[in-house]
Formats: sequence, C-alpha cells, structure tokens
Amino acid sequence: MSIYREYDIRGIFEKELNEQSVVRIGYALASKIEGEYVAVGYDARSHSPILFEYLVHGLNAGGKKVLDMGLVPTPVNYFCNYNEFNGVSASASVMITGSHNPSEYNGFKITINKAPFFGEQIYALGRECEAMDFPAKVARDVTKIDALTRYVDFLVSEFQHLKAMPTRIVYDCGNGVAGVVTERIFGALELNAKGLYIDPDGTFPNHHPDPSDEHNLEDIKKLLATDGDIAFAYDGDADRIAVLTHKNNIKGDMMALLYAMKMDKPTVIGEVKCSQVMYDELEKRGAKAIMYKTGHSNLKVKMQETNADLACEVSGHVFFKNRYFGYDDAIYATLRMLELVHDGIDLDAELAKLPQVFSTEEIKVHTTEAEKFKIIDKVKELLKTPPASFPAIKNIIDVDGVRINFQNGWGLVRASNTTPVLVTRFESTSKEEAKLYEKAINDLIIKAKESL
Repeated sequence: MSIYREYDIRGIFEKELNEQSVVRIGYALASKIEGEYVAVGYDARSHSPILFEYLVHGLNAGGKKVLDMGLVPTPVNYFCNYNEFNGVSASASVMITGSHNPSEYNGFKITINKAPFFGEQIYALGRECEAMDFPAKVARDVTKIDALTRYVDFLVSEFQHLKAMPTRIVYDCGNGVAGVVTERIFGALELNAKGLYIDPDGTFPNHHPDPSDEHNLEDIKKLLATDGDIAFAYDGDADRIAVLTHKNNIKGDMMALLYAMKMDKPTVIGEVKCSQVMYDELEKRGAKAIMYKTGHSNLKVKMQETNADLACEVSGHVFFKNRYFGYDDAIYATLRMLELVHDGIDLDAELAKLPQVFSTEEIKVHTTEAEKFKIIDKVKELLKTPPASFPAIKNIIDVDGVRINFQNGWGLVRASNTTPVLVTRFESTSKEEAKLYEKAINDLIIKAKESL
C-alpha cells in the first residue's frame, strides 16, 4: 500500500511497480472512468515503456481503449484531456513518470474528467487492487496519437509575438522529457536559445532532474554567466520550473507575483510555504490572494473551485487558468516569463522593489510515516499554551500543517504527503528573527516527538 500516495502512485520498478501490481492498477482504474478512451504517455525512464504495456493490459481488460501518446512531458499528457484526436476524446489520462525521483522510481499521475485523481480516491484504488484477482489478458486495443505535435503547434501559435526576440535564453532539461518539446518550440519561434542535457535519458547521467536543489543548477548557472540573459531548468517530467537571472533564482511565489503583473485583478492561489510578501503584494495591487494546501492536485482542485487565474508552489509548480487550462506546465510557464521580458519588464528590478525578507529554504526533519501527522497534531496542542520564551503569536493558519504568524514573520511545519519527513520554512524581516522562529518551532517539534 506504500505506493499509493496523496497525489499519485509511486514506487520502485520491479520491486513495487511490476506486472502484478500495475496490471491490477489499470484494471481497477478502468472501473472509475466513464468514457471509452484513456490517453497514456510516459517519461524518459528506461522502464516506462514496460509499465505502459502492463497498464494497457489492465485498462484493456477493464474495457477501456488506450490512446498512446508515447514519450511526452506531463503537461502534454494533461493537454490531451482538452483535445480531440481523430474525432475521439479521452475522458481520462495517465502519465507514467517518476518525476524528479531517482532513476529506479516510477509512478502514475492520473486525471479523470479533467480533474486530478488523488487522496482518498488513490488510497481506495490501492485497497481494491490489494484485494482483486489478477485480470486475464484481452486483445490489445491501442491507438497511436501525436499529442506532442498538437501541443507544440498550440504553444507556437499562442506565442507568435515572441518570434525572434533577441533575449539570450539558456536552459537545462536535465535529460528529462522537456527536451522533446523545447527544441521544437524554441526553433519554431526562432528564439536565441541554447540548451543543456536535452536528450531524454532516464539514467540522468549529468545531474538529478530536480531544479529546486541548488546543486543541480551549477551547470546552467555557468552557462548563464557566459552565454545567457535568462535561464530555465526543468524537472524530470517538465511540470516544474526554475527561473534564473544574473541576480536571482526566482522561486515559484515570486514568479507568481511577476506573472500577475500582466493580469487584471487576478485571483491567485499560493501554498502554505509561499512568502508573506507574495500575499501582501497581491492584495496591495487589488488581486485576491488565497492560501491553500501544498500539492499539485490540491491546487488544481482549488483553482476550479475559486475560478482562480493563477496558482503556484515555491518549488516551481505554476498553474495558469489565465489564457490556459489550469494545470502546471513548465514549458508554458517559460513562454509566459519570456513574454514579460519581451514586454519590457525588468525581472530583477521588479524583485528589488519588494520588501526585503529573509527566508530559509525548505528544511526537512526526518521522521516516520506513522509519526509525522501525530507530531503535527501534538505541535498544534502545544501551541495552545506555548512556553513563556516562545515569540508572540499573531495568529495560526492550519489549512496544511501549522503556519504561525509572528510580529515580523512566520514559521511553518507541515507533514509531507509523499515522504516520511516534516517540512519547515521560516521567514522574517531580519535574519536573526528568522533564526529565532526556527529554533522556537524546532524546540516544539522535539518536545512533540518526545511525547509520542
């Protein structure tokens, strides 16, 4: 059951994701889908095509026909839910991807009726798979579709105004799947672009495809220093982006502030790890800012519910409903960022205007799956009567873990939905106070752990 996660299904190839488990997943999933067709794509991992065949076996046995989009980024998989192919619409899609996980991992991101399939839906699917018999094989029913070209053509058409812009663009695909579309899109738009590690290779020979880790940005920073005006880096399945200038590594919350500049009083959703600067600045500009749970599935659902224009995670998931479909797409986010530059916006100058705060990176506190949520509950309890030395609390937001607002900043502790860790982050107008908040909350976490 450990492979069934909050936002997706994820595990180690052969050990956890094998013929026995994946065929069952396909078969059980078929019963959740009303329509006849399911679009399936996969990332660059060497075992992705094998998992594709197992999944096809299960989906076909469950009475579904498969539209095979082959090797594609996750955003292309999402895009299929909004398009017809040969007069046929998919009522669901499955992306076979391990995202930014090590090369032995793989998994499934599932969309049904344009909505993420997640949380209790995934856990219930897992229980069903554990209890079922192995389904017999039926005749293979798979139709090839060229979703990649449709996606490329759409973005090239949407961003014709960027054609031949002189900005020197450098980018790092990390040997993930971004390279199968970046070359075609940048080429068609005649952009001055130079890429690193473009060829998909699921062994990730150059560096791990996780742009939220600074170590993985070393090569693109060097290229930016010599050959670029702006840099982009992508995770393994191209739904997450890093944007770098000569002065800044622009996190997802600051990206959202920049994107929102070109929208008229937008509704913007951020997760609990986003800077208070983002929320305050949006409100100052007349936008509506909503704080919500971390997780791409949570944010997509909240966007639908509130009809928001934009959503973001600090890690680089950016979701556009404004002029787009409401899912996270690092390639689309690249073009929207280039659009800002094209329109004369100086990204560094805009960021320099913002109030200066000191924010930590995400700090992970290792624990166990069994204890992580119990620790959060205990921290909430301890906050009802905090120690005398604890910084004065303005208010507490518990939409996802605990975000404690202090006089000059905030601290967060939440349980990761995907790994056995607590995630903390701290921010203040002074570095000293950020450290003070960090120590106070870490002391609470230790006390909570000891009481279990």
